[in-house]
Amino acid sequence: MTLRSAQWYQGSGRDAYIHRAWMRRGVPEDAFDRPQIAIANTASDLTPCNKHLTEVAATVRNGVYEAGGIPLELPVVSLGETLVRPTAMLWRNMAAMATEEMLRANPVDGVVLLGGCDKTIPSLLMAAASVDLPAVVVPGGPMVTGTFRGVPLGCGTDVWRLSEEVRAGTLSADDFTRSESAMIRSKGHCNTMGTASTMALVTEALGMVVPGVAGTPAPDARLLTAAHASGRLAVELVAADRRPSTFLTRASFLNAIVALAAIGGSTNAVVHLLAVAGRLGVQLGLDDFDRVGADVPVLADLQPSGRFLMDDLHRAGGLLALLAELRDLLDPTALTVTGRPLVEHLDGATVWDREVIRPRSEPLLAAGGIAVLRGTLAPDGAVVKPAAASPHLLRHRGRAVVFDSIEDFHARIDDPDLDVDADSVLVLRGCGPMGYPGMPEVSNMPLPKKLLEQGVRDMVRVCDGRMSGTAYGTVVLHVAPEAAAGGPLALVRTGDVIDLDIAERRIDVDVPADEWAARTPDEASVAAYAAPRRGWERLYVDHVLQADTGADLDFLLGSSGSQVSRESH
Repeated sequence: MTLRSAQWYQGSGRDAYIHRAWMRRGVPEDAFDRPQIAIANTASDLTPCNKHLTEVAATVRNGVYEAGGIPLELPVVSLGETLVRPTAMLWRNMAAMATEEMLRANPVDGVVLLGGCDKTIPSLLMAAASVDLPAVVVPGGPMVTGTFRGVPLGCGTDVWRLSEEVRAGTLSADDFTRSESAMIRSKGHCNTMGTASTMALVTEALGMVVPGVAGTPAPDARLLTAAHASGRLAVELVAADRRPSTFLTRASFLNAIVALAAIGGSTNAVVHLLAVAGRLGVQLGLDDFDRVGADVPVLADLQPSGRFLMDDLHRAGGLLALLAELRDLLDPTALTVTGRPLVEHLDGATVWDREVIRPRSEPLLAAGGIAVLRGTLAPDGAVVKPAAASPHLLRHRGRAVVFDSIEDFHARIDDPDLDVDADSVLVLRGCGPMGYPGMPEVSNMPLPKKLLEQGVRDMVRVCDGRMSGTAYGTVVLHVAPEAAAGGPLALVRTGDVIDLDIAERRIDVDVPADEWAARTPDEASVAAYAAPRRGWERLYVDHVLQADTGADLDFLLGSSGSQVSRESH
């Protein structure tokens, strides 16, 4: 086996001398003949969900050493969903690019990828796909459940719920503040089926996580056991030359979509899986999510769609037990990082709690998945999560109330004189990849206070942005093309009638064709679009693609591989 790192370390020339001399700091004499395994670590104090990954990395190191490799910890860009402004999604592509380039530029033969918080696992997957070194992902795991006044709290989901109750006048501001200290009770990411949990489970279904690991709670000692095993596996991957491109096929992505539907997962997984597929050259489109997901029942009774939380899912048997219920829907040819098909890992998987993982005969929702809508409002597609929507709004016709920016929304939504009722459709634009920029999680707009006080708890909402995976409601999002890219959303006016039919996969604006053709974008809307002059935001706005293809940068599609570059000295 010829190691990639040998191109740095082998030989008697000056460059090899320099490379070895600078790295010879307490390592064994034969260190430069062993597989060099990077540990790409997204731990950061500013990404609290990933802070414990330093401990996980130490355990990975032990596994690498024991298998005969040399572990090399590599801090990479970390994105804390709750803190980063204007949105962590703006930096996903940058994080992926930086990780890819650092792996390619250094004497690395394989990599263990440590992520957790929402955008960290997607960016690591995109990097791994583009550099195509042997790689395995270790998800950081969800936090344990906190309680407030004896009631379990769903991280994120209950933030939205409690904040709306304050606005409705049914919860005091003091009680809301008291619940704050109960929301986060341990290390780890959100304990609901939000984006972080979704991406961990979907990545396992995709084949990049050792089967049975995703969803292990962050404080659970079994996570460290899995990290140790993943470190050992990374050395084996190098020996076998098992790279992402050798086992991540279209079949793998279709299995991931089955898992996404069955867990009632976050809509954000759509844009992330599309981006990863784009790096690998795998043909994947919005219609695949709709077609595959339409036949998959939601079996995980987890918030925000259901009742339970991630530690309940792990206790009930985890992803493998859930997928075993749907084995006939999975492609048996799709391999995993272990070299074995995903379906082989389902043998012996057992459901221990039928309330958390529903039987196929009693699903939470008969047909889950992500519904892809098209029509005059979204010619290239929009998505909605039926499992999180209100049944009475799945078919709806209502008058649009349009907001040109998030600032415009906040300035007017609670105005007592705002002409809005429970049948209205709230429309927020200028929140897409280009317009904001970065496609923030603002689509699940808070409802007007006066309607909350009347008992209204859901309305149809339409936006070219995203929403948190922990959020819920009848929200049509990822509208493409976005308003800032010339999409029809830019032409909608307050008073237009919007027709939503999720069963028929349609979203249309009921405006006469001649009137619609004569319209131009509202000046206030255009003025709100982002126009950065320098830096990453300028590069991003100039090159970002639309949500229906993954919102990657146009020049990052495909893989550059791991070929060693020219000498540096």
